[in-house]
Amino acid sequence: MTQVGPEPVTLPPVTGYTVGDYLLDRLAGAGVRHLFGVPGDFTLSFLDHVQAHPDIEWVGCANELGAGYAADGYARLHGLGALCTTFGVGELSAIAALAGSRAEHVPVVHVVGAPTTATQAAGRATHHTLGDGDFGHFARMAAEVAAAYATVTGDGYAEEIDRVLIEARDRRLPGYLLLPADVAAAPAVPPPAPLPEHPGVTDASIAADFRARLVERMTQASTVTLLADILVSRLGAEAHLHRVTALGVPHATLLWGRRVVDESAPGYLGSYLGASSDDQVRVAVEDADLLVMAGVQFTDLTSGFFSQRIDPARTVEIGGEAVSWDGRIFSPLTMTDALDIVAEVLIETGAGRRVGSTDAAQERAAAPVAPLSDDAHVDTPLGQEALWREVADFLRPGDIVFADQGTSFYGMADHRLPGGVTFVGQPLWASIGYTLPAVLGAALAAPERRPVLLIGDGAAQMTVAELGTLLRRGIPAVVVVVDNAGYTVERVIHGANEAYNDIGTWDWVQVMKGMDAAGSARGIRVATAAELRAALSDARASSSLTLIQAVVPPQDVPPVLRAIAAAAAAANRSKD
Repeated sequence: MTQVGPEPVTLPPVTGYTVGDYLLDRLAGAGVRHLFGVPGDFTLSFLDHVQAHPDIEWVGCANELGAGYAADGYARLHGLGALCTTFGVGELSAIAALAGSRAEHVPVVHVVGAPTTATQAAGRATHHTLGDGDFGHFARMAAEVAAAYATVTGDGYAEEIDRVLIEARDRRLPGYLLLPADVAAAPAVPPPAPLPEHPGVTDASIAADFRARLVERMTQASTVTLLADILVSRLGAEAHLHRVTALGVPHATLLWGRRVVDESAPGYLGSYLGASSDDQVRVAVEDADLLVMAGVQFTDLTSGFFSQRIDPARTVEIGGEAVSWDGRIFSPLTMTDALDIVAEVLIETGAGRRVGSTDAAQERAAAPVAPLSDDAHVDTPLGQEALWREVADFLRPGDIVFADQGTSFYGMADHRLPGGVTFVGQPLWASIGYTLPAVLGAALAAPERRPVLLIGDGAAQMTVAELGTLLRRGIPAVVVVVDNAGYTVERVIHGANEAYNDIGTWDWVQVMKGMDAAGSARGIRVATAAELRAALSDARASSSLTLIQAVVPPQDVPPVLRAIAAAAAAANRSKD
């Protein structure tokens, strides 16, 4: 294995400098400014070093699952996230969050404070273990979801820490570091240089071959459409994608990847959801003479349960370090370089502006905006349609929107977002409750932007404890809790009136007040469109957290969610 860190024996240890300090310096050097977590006795001495570190701030959360989700939200905005928990009980509470980061390509480093090496060697029944003397159970569990993992040792700490951080950063996947308490306190030397940058991998001859073939094909193409998805963001290729979309080529995204394009651009078609798509979007994508797909990963919940109709012979599929096209693989060729080539060829051939290629985009852009219905001005009951229309109208450039899986995520599907809005959901891992802690991390990653949380009442009950963390940290979030008396997404799939889809009835305004000892936040219950509009307007003017409890009928469902739910119900039925 190549040594990527310093040899500890080449320099004398700096007085008082420890392995824990080395880890913190490496995290800070990779851009991490906040470490999320919950303290435990195996981490307390290490946390003293966190408190003393000049560049990393400790963010204590209510529980480890919330800390993991917060680190995930932080990484989505900042590039790399980190959390610290104690061994066993703490790390297992966070493992669902780490698995979600693995599923959704989010680089999060999980630092686990473990018993000393002597305690582990003794093999006695120690607290936070299974009592069988085996201290490796939980690391083996983590190895199933972490892309890179290591037990840090006093001799090999530099190589182990550097390897895990580099792999997590470059592969956009989570890492796991088991840090025994005595190793964290062991003497070390500071890093002599920053972590090496990810090397360029594109082969110039492969790039030239791809470009030549693309020129030939685009010259012949009658229509060209671009379909982009979340991996464009994960791989840091958004600026390169924007070079393509700025040329006017019609483009769409999957719901997962809405953040990667400017939805106010004239070439934007909308969201592609397979058979559940708007007809104009579906035709533009599926019938394109040449379809360029960038960073696309079809999942059941973003493709209408794999109802996409994509012809591989007419599709250029751009991945992280390779392009697949009509049975041929162009590799190594990075996504950023491939997108730059697409932009150059579009300019050279004029394919993106050719007659016929922009019809769908022009029709969609020219479509008249539906006038606000009367329920926006009078006290008629609030429903899903008015709810998401008002929320969409409320959003401003720069807002960070986290929409929890269910009515919130799919309710926003039919609404265009202003330019500069970051829209985040979790449609692959699809863990309800994720967004409440995640918005905490995102807000700390980008404090200059306004965080907006859209979450159902059932999902919010899952992770409500982190609402207290938002309040304690003074995060000026706008929190819209969709109060529809239960698990509506489950009701529409199966069991519309069954007790297993019911939840306890909460007064969310009072819940927030109970957590807000300082009395700095504001809460309001709304049941009409007019009340919601007024509450959102007040929230925009406020510099503190605002919670809006939006009451809608239990059986009211956004149209996109109804279509997805019908496909889910069919997929879950026995094929006997």
